[in-house]
Amino acid sequence: MQGGFEAAGDLATGGLIGRAFEPHAGETAHGAHGSGLCLNCGTALKGDFCHQCGQTEHIHRTLASIGHDLLHGVWHFEGKIWSTLPMLFTRPGELTRRYIAGERARFVSPLALFLFSVFLMFATFESIGGPIGGDNVNVNRNGSKLTPPELVKELNEQKAVRAKLVATRDALRARKADTEKIDDKIDDVDEDIGGLQTAYDLSTGTVVNVKKDEIDTGWPWLDERLQHMLKEPKLYLYKLQSSAYKYSWALIPISLPFIWLLFAFRRDVGPYDHAIFAIYSLSAMTMGTVLLSIGNAIGLPGGMLATIFTFGPPLHMYKQLRGAYGISRFGALWRTIALLFFAMVSGLLFFITVFGIIA
Repeated sequence: MQGGFEAAGDLATGGLIGRAFEPHAGETAHGAHGSGLCLNCGTALKGDFCHQCGQTEHIHRTLASIGHDLLHGVWHFEGKIWSTLPMLFTRPGELTRRYIAGERARFVSPLALFLFSVFLMFATFESIGGPIGGDNVNVNRNGSKLTPPELVKELNEQKAVRAKLVATRDALRARKADTEKIDDKIDDVDEDIGGLQTAYDLSTGTVVNVKKDEIDTGWPWLDERLQHMLKEPKLYLYKLQSSAYKYSWALIPISLPFIWLLFAFRRDVGPYDHAIFAIYSLSAMTMGTVLLSIGNAIGLPGGMLATIFTFGPPLHMYKQLRGAYGISRFGALWRTIALLFFAMVSGLLFFITVFGIIA
C-alpha cells in the first residue's frame, strides 16, 4: 500500500513528492535534489528561478527563513526599502519618474509604502504623540504629563489667579487707570484655562451638555455628529482616528483631480502618472510626520520641528514636481503653491468624508 501511494505521488508530480518531502538539513536543495524541476509548477528549470512561475530554485525550510520572510514582507528587506526611502526624501521626483518608467524591482511599490507609512504614523501617534504637541496637550510647565486630578488642581489654581487679576483690574478701573496690560494677562490666563479644561475633558471623557439649538451649521448630519463629539469627546476622537486609518486610501482618489488640474494641457502624462506621484507624496508626508513625532518625543527643539513642519512639505512638493514631470523652476514653483492649497482642500474633504462615516 505504501508503495502504491509513492507511485501515485510520483505519477502526479513527476516524482517530486517522494524525493522532496524530507529535505536535507532543514531545506530543499537546488533543483529538488537534482530533479531540475520547479517545486511549485513542475516546469523544467533553466536557472536559479523558474521561468514559468518565478519561484526560486532554492527553497529554505528553517526557522531563520520564516524571520527572513517576515522582514521581506514588511520591509521588502532585500534592498528595496533602503533604496526607496533615501530617494523618497532626497530625490522624490527621480523616484517617481523611474518607477513610472518601469523600474519596479528596485523600489518598494508606492501603495505598499503608503499603507505601511499610514500604519506607522497612527501607531506612533498612539504610543508617543504627534510631531508638535501631540498627546502632550495636558502637560504642566515642567513638561510632565498631568493626570486628571492634577489637571483639576492646575485648573483651580489658574481660576484663582484669574480672580485676583480681575479684582486688580476692577480696582484700577475704579481709579480710572490704564488696564491694558492686566487685560492681556487675563486673556492669557483664559487661554490656559480653556486648554486645561479641554485636556481634562479629553482625558476623562467628560460629558458636555450641549443643547440642539446651540449647534447649527446648516447641515443636520454634521450638527448631529458634533453633538455626539461634544458629549463623548474621548470616544469620538478614538472613532475618528480609527476611521481615518481605515479610509486613508481615500486620500488618493480625492487628490487625483487636483493634480490633473495642474497638468490639464499635458498629453504626455495621464492618470496613472498622477496616481504614482500622489501616493509617493502622501507616503513622504506621513513618514516625515513619524520622524518629527520621534524628534518631539526625544526632546528636539520645538522651533526646529516647527520649521521643518512648515517648510518641509512645500520643498518636497517642489522637488517632486520638478523631477517627476520635468518642468521648469517657475512651473514647479507656481504648481507647488497651487498644490499646497489643493492639499488643504483634499484634507478637508477627507475629514468631512470620515466625519460623515462615523455613526
